Amino acid sequence: MSIVDRSAEIQRKIEQRFSRIGKGKFSRILKMARKPTRDEYAKVITITGIGIILIGGVGFLIYLLLQVYLPIPK
Repeated sequence: MSIVDRSAEIQRKIEQRFSRIGKGKFSRILKMARKPTRDEYAKVITITGIGIILIGGVGFLIYLLLQVYLPIPK
């Protein structure tokens, strides 16, 4: 089997899997889905950014505490 035949077969399998997406249990969700407005997108980005900063801050505080109170000997 040549590489062209193999790639065509892989492409066919991928297309076959994606063609079933709209027919299964997620079809209702996909039909109701819509593109978010600019305001919704901005809120999601803001909340995600705050979460990343908070988690990073907690990790940095843990790092500092371990460096000050429990230094690892070299």
